[in-house]
Amino acid sequence: MAWIIVASADHVAGGVAGGFVQACHGKDAPLRRIRPGETVITYSSSAIFGQAVPLKAFTAIGTLLEKPPYRVEVMEGFHPSRRDVEWHASQPAPIRPLLDRLELTRGKQNWGYAFRFGILRITEEDAVTIASAMNAGTTPLSSEPKETLQLPLFGI
Repeated sequence: MAWIIVASADHVAGGVAGGFVQACHGKDAPLRRIRPGETVITYSSSAIFGQAVPLKAFTAIGTLLEKPPYRVEVMEGFHPSRRDVEWHASQPAPIRPLLDRLELTRGKQNWGYAFRFGILRITEEDAVTIASAMNAGTTPLSSEPKETLQLPLFGI
């Protein structure tokens, strides 16, 4: 089973650097749907949260780890749920060249509608197609300490 989580590229970069993923602005329930060992792919319609900087690309791919959802304090009053992910080396992949190749989007004029829910399950075939477009490997992104990992913001 594979999942797409929708987040801005800057938020994805923070998650990759920290080895975690959040969904739907930190809600717990969506993360509980994903099982350890399943593939997690992030899709970023925008480069920067809250700004009109379009991206429309798959931005990270990894495997969900065993640890159940946990809460962290990001700022006073905001305690989002997270899940740990082993992120894999990959490159961002624009969605447009894949629209006719993915079951999720093939033949759909309003293909972006499905992404409005923040998390969606996809077929293994779609996951393989996306991973190939991202030149994704299966080895962990980095064994460096997370605080020193440097990530590009996907060309922004």
